Amino acid sequence: MLWVLLLGMVVDAVIGEPKWVWRHLPHPVVVIGKVIQVADRFLNKGSARKAKGTLFLTFLVALGVGTGVLISSLGPAASIICIAILIAQRSLADHVNQVAKSLEVSLDQGRKTVGLIVGRETQNMNESEVASAAIESAAENFSDGVIAPLFWFLVAGLPGLLTYKCVNTADSMIGHKTPQHRQFGWASARCDDLLNVVPSRLSCLSLAITGRVLHRMVRIAQDARLHRSPNAGWPEAAMAYSLDVALAGPRNYGTGKQPFPWVNQQGNYAKGSDIRRSTKMLWSCWTLILALTAVALTSQTLIF
Repeated sequence: MLWVLLLGMVVDAVIGEPKWVWRHLPHPVVVIGKVIQVADRFLNKGSARKAKGTLFLTFLVALGVGTGVLISSLGPAASIICIAILIAQRSLADHVNQVAKSLEVSLDQGRKTVGLIVGRETQNMNESEVASAAIESAAENFSDGVIAPLFWFLVAGLPGLLTYKCVNTADSMIGHKTPQHRQFGWASARCDDLLNVVPSRLSCLSLAITGRVLHRMVRIAQDARLHRSPNAGWPEAAMAYSLDVALAGPRNYGTGKQPFPWVNQQGNYAKGSDIRRSTKMLWSCWTLILALTAVALTSQTLIF
């Protein structure tokens, strides 16, 4: 299992998301999203929406487990390809770096680019707000898109990895506390919170190690608990203290200004150059995880 994971990580880092493939084939996450859209359209109405959402989540989990078992039976090559597709290290770093490149062109271009990776209003953002939004996205998606899939693969193989991706996709699409999805998406949101408890803390630890701020873990933990999400605050806080920038804080959504607390409030205002520093940290963490996996594989080989 470890050598399959190791090769999957390397393939993702080298190839990333080849656009020529996804021009001809649907990405697995897109397929999952289509299933969720259909369920949202036909089930999210009338009475007993919470029960319907819970039953649908059960179906999604069964779909993830079943698909994972099927792909695993096809051999190591299929598993390696699946891991490379579903781990988002290369694509995450590329998307976040694109915000930095756009900011170098103009503030307006930076706003447009960061709007592709965050859900908040971006049209009136200043440079610091664009930069902090990109850095927050880097930290949160490092946990959701890299560490959590790796963790659940180690725990339960491809069934665990695919189940996590199904639940996480459902949370991003229907797990919102809005009148439309508060009931139907309740189970997906709660399950995603549960599945990310350990990965978010591991993400925080890896970022704190590579950012050399382990000595500030008490403050990082305190700020992480102030975050509106039970999990996203951990990698964001570690990233904020590593870069010495202030993250989170008040921001605009469709419903208006939201008075969220700051993470590392005494930090500097984020700049475009800090975005590139954040992606360098992501690659440093990836290198650390790859090295630990290689050491574990070597130790396993020597023992057996």
